[in-house]
Amino acid sequence: MAAKAGQGRLTPLAWSGLGLAALLMVAPLLWTLLLSLKHNADLVGHSGAALHPPYTFENYGAIFGNSLTLRWLLNSTIVAVGQTAGVLILASLAGYAFARLEFPLRRTLFVIVLLGLAVPSQAVILPQHQLFAWLHLHNSYPGLILPGLVAPFGVFFMTTYMRGIPQELDEAAMLDGASRWTIFWKIIVPLTLPAQSTLAVFTFLGAWNDYWWPLISATRSNMYTLTVGLAAAQMNYAQTSGLGYLMAQAVFASVPIFIVYIIFQKQIVRAMAGAAVR
Repeated sequence: MAAKAGQGRLTPLAWSGLGLAALLMVAPLLWTLLLSLKHNADLVGHSGAALHPPYTFENYGAIFGNSLTLRWLLNSTIVAVGQTAGVLILASLAGYAFARLEFPLRRTLFVIVLLGLAVPSQAVILPQHQLFAWLHLHNSYPGLILPGLVAPFGVFFMTTYMRGIPQELDEAAMLDGASRWTIFWKIIVPLTLPAQSTLAVFTFLGAWNDYWWPLISATRSNMYTLTVGLAAAQMNYAQTSGLGYLMAQAVFASVPIFIVYIIFQKQIVRAMAGAAVR
């Protein structure tokens, strides 16, 4: 028994390897943070100055010195939350239909949805832009949110997860007189919370970091998202004199992502473990 217990423990060499791997992953983040805390003038000659004090929050003050920064932050929050909520609702409903219901052309429709994974967003950007221009949705929240609701991966993910839930639960609920909506809302949805949390995080991150469509759709500065606004504020990325300010922008834009991941990390691990078991 003692030998078996010892087999499950990591050796000092393994711990050292894991520690080194963790350090290699964290090092770029720490380097970015240190650069953001230095005066731009100190970084002109050599970026290695980031390793030595003094440090300052001057670059972060410059970000908030822009009167539109908080508006860009609000825009990104509205777009990311709107897309996340919409994808969760639509993907859950579609996943339930594909996984639990029988209807004509179900397999064909599911294949068509999966084909959406093979179509890059750039391939449809021109007709999408023309459609939204015709609907007068550019420079509006619906115009920024609606394209993100097309989520083939979300439908596939929820369908796969729901197929792993025993059908006997549906049958038992129907014997008690429950409707399809009651089964979906009170039985299936609670059982898929780990998967929905994972999908929510992925969708939120994708919407928050999206640059391509907001750059095309939002032409007024007050409708920029944070990614587009901060990029517009930095006129020339090649200027090393603005390196500290550029790194401060990267840190500022990444903070909400870290917060979301920290909140939902347990649900993500649980969902991935459940998918692996299935």
